[in-house]
Amino acid sequence: MSGKVATPIIREIKDNRDELKTLEDELLSTADAKTQDIIMNYPTVYIHNWKNTDDFEVYVGESNNIFRRTREHYDESTNKTAWQYKLLEKDASLFIIGHEHFNKSLTLDIENRLMHYMMSIDRVKEVHNDRGNPQSKYYTSDEFEEIFRKVWRGLRKRNKDLFPTESAIKDSAIYKASPLHKLTPEQERARDQIIAKVASAINKGKTKQLIFIEGEAGTGKTVLNSSTFYELYCRAEEHKVKINCHLLVNHDEQITVYEQIADKLGLTKEYGKIVSKPTTFINNHSESDPVDVAFIDEAHLLLTQGKQSYRGSNQLKDIIDRARVTVVMFDENQILTTEQYWEAKALEQYRKKAKKNNNYILLDKQLRMHADPATIDWIDSFTKKGELKKIPKSSKYSVKVFDSPKQLDLEIRKKAKDKNSALSRVIATYDWEYSSIHKPEKRLKKYWEVLIDGWHKPWNRELESDLSKKDKKAIKGLSWAEQPQTIGEVGSTFTIQGFDLNYAGVILGPSVKYRNGKIIIDPSCSKNRKAKQNRTLSNGTSKKFGETLIQHEVRVLMTRGVDGLYIYACDKELREALIDASK
Repeated sequence: MSGKVATPIIREIKDNRDELKTLEDELLSTADAKTQDIIMNYPTVYIHNWKNTDDFEVYVGESNNIFRRTREHYDESTNKTAWQYKLLEKDASLFIIGHEHFNKSLTLDIENRLMHYMMSIDRVKEVHNDRGNPQSKYYTSDEFEEIFRKVWRGLRKRNKDLFPTESAIKDSAIYKASPLHKLTPEQERARDQIIAKVASAINKGKTKQLIFIEGEAGTGKTVLNSSTFYELYCRAEEHKVKINCHLLVNHDEQITVYEQIADKLGLTKEYGKIVSKPTTFINNHSESDPVDVAFIDEAHLLLTQGKQSYRGSNQLKDIIDRARVTVVMFDENQILTTEQYWEAKALEQYRKKAKKNNNYILLDKQLRMHADPATIDWIDSFTKKGELKKIPKSSKYSVKVFDSPKQLDLEIRKKAKDKNSALSRVIATYDWEYSSIHKPEKRLKKYWEVLIDGWHKPWNRELESDLSKKDKKAIKGLSWAEQPQTIGEVGSTFTIQGFDLNYAGVILGPSVKYRNGKIIIDPSCSKNRKAKQNRTLSNGTSKKFGETLIQHEVRVLMTRGVDGLYIYACDKELREALIDASK
């Protein structure tokens, strides 16, 4: 393909009328006929960009007539409320991109991918666009990836600050949660169904409507959530109507990601605080004045018991009471603590209600892991059924077993040095003591650590305290796995849940054992008090759910790797059985 696809034509000019006229005259007088034709008569893609202090703001577009379209933007530059006004204020530049195979559909796809990338770049603080318009099949769609790669490389040659490596972008948490992903047909159908239900509820004045989206880790719930959320705001703006949507998640790092997305798309500036934790939303809204839509990502993290910051007894019910439509993204297999535990009857009540109203959607296609069906089945059998099958050989996905934690750690470090797998980390079941408040006592080391025989490594965000102010500022807003110092520590479910890794190096601690041909869970070896403590049920009885919750913990860890899963087991019998299964 690369031999057949030509190099794109990229021109960069100062972003003003005089420089645009100079480029136009140059193309007409001195450029070769082919270049003149491609820029002046073919569809093109363009990027207006300017610096705001040390960071960038951009506008990405496409046009059948780049000179007319750019002058239209200049005509808008006297409007102080428009992004074009910044072109007068700032030292802006304009990239114009042409290609001999550009047609309308291809330029729309290039525009959408550029917007997606630009929004994921840390130094780009705002993308002044409406939503993208990703295309389906068209004449040159098979050339899109190759042409885009050449476009990006060409832009990167001109400005490495504004155009970082593709691998760095794709590893960012913002990229993975972005509303600008091209959706699968299954996700598109789900989004259309949600939007239709929301429109109906608002038009008919309905309240307390529930849409229940269920899907396991990696089935695209977060992307569907952010895409639908953003699409509703875009459609409201198109029709010049107001809509009041809120996006809720009970996870600190995911909150930061969504806040950054809202900021970069200009939603925060326009609508105020629309991303928050469930408790904050409940405290700031009333049943008498419901919002239009409440989107809940990671709904399995909602509380179903009161605690110090939340005085109610069921966060989902309280949110439903404060919204016309509530859209929940739920995965029962990611419930990790007793305070999040959903009793079967309560959970089924919400499912039944959604199914009865034709508001239940199941996502069952694995989109995260680049694994074949046999490997997915192996992981499912291990994490759900306690069965240890022979590990299948796969060219798509690497499953490796190690007989020492040191070797596993070394292999993950090697992967992390490769720019294509830099997001590789060691993670473990919660089988070692940790406190974010207290320092370890009676220990020579200053860190809480994972200790296995003579091998040890800091555990759960311990290295952040050693960073300089400058380095702490540099990692602000990054997920645990994106922070460079975390290659030197071991993460847990609480640092990695909701995020991806290229390669996941999973240490199965003493709570995961192998006895009589079955994988068993031993809660007595876990240090996760939130999983082990009793749960008071709705009928007043008290019950433990440690085995179920730690089984969920193991599944969360073993489904993080996009390209591979590396395993070390502390339990001797399990380690030997895994090594045997890998032969």
